[in-house]
Amino acid sequence: MTDSEISLPAPLLRHLCDFDVTLSPPHELGDGAKGKHRIIPIVGGVVRGERLNGRILPIGADWQTVRGDGVAELDARYAFETDEGAIVEVQNFGLRHGPAEVLAAIARGEPVDPACYYMRTHARFVTADPRTAWLNRVLAIGSGARLNSAVRLSLYEML
Repeated sequence: MTDSEISLPAPLLRHLCDFDVTLSPPHELGDGAKGKHRIIPIVGGVVRGERLNGRILPIGADWQTVRGDGVAELDARYAFETDEGAIVEVQNFGLRHGPAEVLAAIARGEPVDPACYYMRTHARFVTADPRTAWLNRVLAIGSGARLNSAVRLSLYEML
């Protein structure tokens, strides 16, 4: 086989879990070099899935930058504890954007259909617990929704 004959497989997706991440009100930092900055503390939540279940720990935050073009860069780092007691760190980066009136409704805490805006993410995991060590080798992507005081994520393992 020559280099030109190599065909790469398309990634497959398998549902990993859903996160309901509880948030505190944001701390607005103001305008910076790349846009408007805010920090949103992560104070709890739940993880549900076929292979992962647990609770999100009240540590971590989402460091957001809202760029001049209205795109919110989402950069969250937090942790959860599985029902079996394993601690897993989550590093999550995503983008949220949509029509100005939809984003304004989200900012006011109003319920908005997630199909009306774009919120996508990719996640990586770090754990030292042998029961969840398989997560150290997983890349996940997902869709999200911003709720009044929470974020809902549905994550899929890339196979």
